[in-house]
Amino acid sequence: MDNKTIVIDVLGADAGIEVAIKGAVLALNQLIDINISLVGPKETIIGYLNKEEIDLSRIEIIDATDFISNYENPMTAIMSKPNSSLVQAMKLVGSSDRYIGMISAGSSGAILMGAIRYLSNEEKVRPCMAALLPNAKDNYTCIVDTGASVDVTASQLHEFAKLGRDFMRNLYKINEPKIGLLSNGAEKTKGNRLVKETYPLLEGDETLNFVGNIEGNKALSGECDVLVADGFAGNQVLKNTEGVAKNIITDIVKYSKTNNKPEYMQVVKYLLGKYDVTSLGGAFVLGSRKTICKCRGNSNENSFLNVCKMLLDYHNGEALFKK
Repeated sequence: MDNKTIVIDVLGADAGIEVAIKGAVLALNQLIDINISLVGPKETIIGYLNKEEIDLSRIEIIDATDFISNYENPMTAIMSKPNSSLVQAMKLVGSSDRYIGMISAGSSGAILMGAIRYLSNEEKVRPCMAALLPNAKDNYTCIVDTGASVDVTASQLHEFAKLGRDFMRNLYKINEPKIGLLSNGAEKTKGNRLVKETYPLLEGDETLNFVGNIEGNKALSGECDVLVADGFAGNQVLKNTEGVAKNIITDIVKYSKTNNKPEYMQVVKYLLGKYDVTSLGGAFVLGSRKTICKCRGNSNENSFLNVCKMLLDYHNGEALFKK
């Protein structure tokens, strides 16, 4: 197999193994310069692939029947299940430069613990998950963390800020990405204990372009390029944004049908293209020596396809989601 091989852990999606395999097939049909390694129960994978028209020479299958669920302790599971699809995928992606990254819809906590154990970079920093969301300035805001670490220290949030800065600098060629800290008020005196402890660390770091606290209603205003938060709060921003966007889109569809306004569907099409969870793909694990993308649990085959595109674009140094 050639270079640019993407590793996919096929277990973990809410809809089952089929969506990951179908997503891989879509990716192989649309992205001619990649190969894919599928990690999971071999016989089941082969059974699904036999239903597809695909060049099997571009697919590698790694047998792994064990699975780490969202209900298990992440560290314990990583240590006690070396034959799980997630651990096998991480070992594989770290084994050779021909593997450019991996994708999984599995447990966020297990992905984080696995990245620390198997894919730590030279700096040995704690990885975090970063999601890109469209902002009011027709650009994208990087949120770190979005769910991997719900309990963190101020020094870890400081590291997340630097990881987010480097991510946006490399991805969108922003020389000095603006760093904001999620808080319940813009004043530096606002926030819980963690926010108040983190503020002086970000403010005192001359390598960061820190712009201060960012309130929730301005999270996607474009006032910052990187929004720093613990995983609990960051995940709420992510999920709330998706939920509100979905409600607005649904209301416009209802209004269009009720009032016979078919032209309003153009607005729906635009909003779906901008906020649809499927098109936005997943989150990046920053601080790992290999690129890891975390698909959402409710991903479908198009989600896996789009995350493959994200990963390839990132590997090629191309800005994500730019037209």
